Amino acid sequence: MENYKPLLELFNAHLNSYLKELDKKQPRELYDPENYILSLGGKRIRPLLALIGCDLFDKNPSHSLNAALSVELFHNFSLIHDDILDKAPLRRGMPTVHSKWNTDIAILSGDVMLVKAFDVLKNYEATKLSSLLNLFASTSIEVCEGQQMDMNFETQQNVSVNDYLQMITYKTAVLLGCSLKMGAICAEADTENQNHLYEFGKHLGIAFQLMDDVLDAYADDGKFGKQVGGDIIANKKTFLLLKAFELADAAQKNNLTALLNEKDSTLKVKGVLNVYDQLNIKNISEKEADIHTQEALKHLKAVTASESKKKELERLAMQLLNRQS
Repeated sequence: MENYKPLLELFNAHLNSYLKELDKKQPRELYDPENYILSLGGKRIRPLLALIGCDLFDKNPSHSLNAALSVELFHNFSLIHDDILDKAPLRRGMPTVHSKWNTDIAILSGDVMLVKAFDVLKNYEATKLSSLLNLFASTSIEVCEGQQMDMNFETQQNVSVNDYLQMITYKTAVLLGCSLKMGAICAEADTENQNHLYEFGKHLGIAFQLMDDVLDAYADDGKFGKQVGGDIIANKKTFLLLKAFELADAAQKNNLTALLNEKDSTLKVKGVLNVYDQLNIKNISEKEADIHTQEALKHLKAVTASESKKKELERLAMQLLNRQS
């Protein structure tokens, strides 16, 4: 990330200018929540990818600043609404928007952020604007579809591994691909290069979510930053759980089903992990993540751009996946 510090500083300066303008707007109940969630921080990975997608083709990354702001606004809009749906009290260790204000304000503030995510693109010239809007609109729809699929899984009895992979592709991965491709559009890269970058980002996003599933079950508490085993306690249909049911024999399936109803969270996590270990689920999940990592790198290799910049982007990808390049 260190080598991308100038790009992050460029985006943060642009975001700060946007927030200063936001401070002038009324009514404050509409705009204060937007300012609040945008100021909570985070790695700013999506806007960074938009700037990288432009810089990769040796174009001034400032050309992609509004595209970067657009994906950051959309991402944070989705967080406000996701937190409402999940009834989450905290976001990045701070009260969620609906907790700090109320649900009505959170919904409306999220709505205006979604509109503004499209509005900030309006100053691009017509040919770029058309491509940016088409990509951003289709991606936004897919993210919402992915969220609905995830919600459906909570009550849906028969969820397959492929269903899960489709859900995380839409809910998480496509926005990473979109961010990179928007940057490439701003750089006037050709369609083939745009599409390779999109596929790189998409498969990176799938691999990231799969590794996140593994970390939730197996990571060290202090390093992961959230409750380990939380997905197991919540009966969340992750790749690990779905793969376990797919591979389990009758006795193991009965054991898993009983464990999902276990009230003691410590016993529940220990029992489910024991079944995972019997079925080699951790290794299988890591191999699935690696398949998508390698697919991502294949598309990055096919991009016609500076080899040193492509290598730097590969290093960033490996850092996001907590691996060595």
